[in-house]
Amino acid sequence: MIKVNDNFRKLSASYLFSEVARKIASFKSDNGNCNVIRMDIGDVTIPMLHSVVAAMHEAVDELALSTSFRGYGPEQGYPFLRNLIAEHDYAERGLAIDASDIFISDGAKSDLANLGDIYSRDCIVAVMNPSYPVYVDDSVIDGRAGEFVGGRWNRLMYLDCNSYNDFVPDLPKQKADIIFLCFPNNPTGEGITKTALSKWVEYARENGSVIIYDSAYEAFVREHDIVRSVYEIDGADEVAIEVRSFSKTAGFTGVRCGYTVVPHKLKGRFADGSVVDLNSLWNRRQTTMFNGASYISQKGAAAIYTPAGKKDVKAATDYYIRNARIIKESLQKIGFCAYGGVNSPYVWASPGDGRNSWEIFESLLQKYHFSSTPGSGFGQNGEGFVRLTGFNSLENTQNAMQMMINA
Repeated sequence: MIKVNDNFRKLSASYLFSEVARKIASFKSDNGNCNVIRMDIGDVTIPMLHSVVAAMHEAVDELALSTSFRGYGPEQGYPFLRNLIAEHDYAERGLAIDASDIFISDGAKSDLANLGDIYSRDCIVAVMNPSYPVYVDDSVIDGRAGEFVGGRWNRLMYLDCNSYNDFVPDLPKQKADIIFLCFPNNPTGEGITKTALSKWVEYARENGSVIIYDSAYEAFVREHDIVRSVYEIDGADEVAIEVRSFSKTAGFTGVRCGYTVVPHKLKGRFADGSVVDLNSLWNRRQTTMFNGASYISQKGAAAIYTPAGKKDVKAATDYYIRNARIIKESLQKIGFCAYGGVNSPYVWASPGDGRNSWEIFESLLQKYHFSSTPGSGFGQNGEGFVRLTGFNSLENTQNAMQMMINA
């Protein structure tokens, strides 16, 4: 038998969201297959946007004709989509991101994990606590996390987030090489101001660090002082990689499409001290290990930049934000502390009564038949919280919250 990667033994037996799904299935089985309103996993419920569907139908028709058929596309993504992203997501906001800085992918999650291929295994990785599990789990698999001691990985640098710092971490006193930041944040739902993010960019510039900025939820930002892109900060194009997704904004959770920005100004060093452009490393990685997102998905993604597409995205994100606001206000009515739900579809909540996250999860499931995600699955600082999402239907959201309030 072959030797396998021992680091997999260090991971928990089940991925957080798989364990939540298992517990929900068990509850339904034990209770006559009763209905459970899903407010745990961040999957969308609005059907794919009309503008996107029309563009994808057009792409399928093109592939049916020899005159317009396309096989392998460019691993970096088709120019028509990269140019649209550069124009609408960046240039229109006064941000100088070139199309050649943009790489189309099959979604943010895979890129967030795969970026580990281009930086050394000796790098010290900093993660927000709590944070999206892929940042930590990928570090464990790649051997950067060390050993799990006292509830924490001893080679990771934890950036503690809590109500005392408005869920925006303080700058570390030591040097971190790679810094994962996510705003609007998953799981807490909180955003970050330009002033606060500027401190992180300055820290990265002073320490030769790289920020991997997960802005998958930027389309949900509604407050003017909340940052949508790390490149709003001067000098960020020299120290930051930005990862985005079309999953929540345009219903691509099943279709899969997103993108990562690796500016040409961002540099690194090989072991011998020679300088290299990180864009070229990521390009080499992608051309070796990725054949590109499908033409159909990229045509669909391009449609969200049309006037009709922009209108559809605004309507969809408004719908989910409304649901999140209903959840937040309802939880507050029964005495929970609740955060997020303003610039994000996530609500981060705690009853503050000493129960652990799984106990709160079980209580909400048993009493009110709706699911949540235990906060402890996002890190030690998530203990005592649960995450809820606004991605279900308005009707289901209202029914679940009314049942809870009336109990």
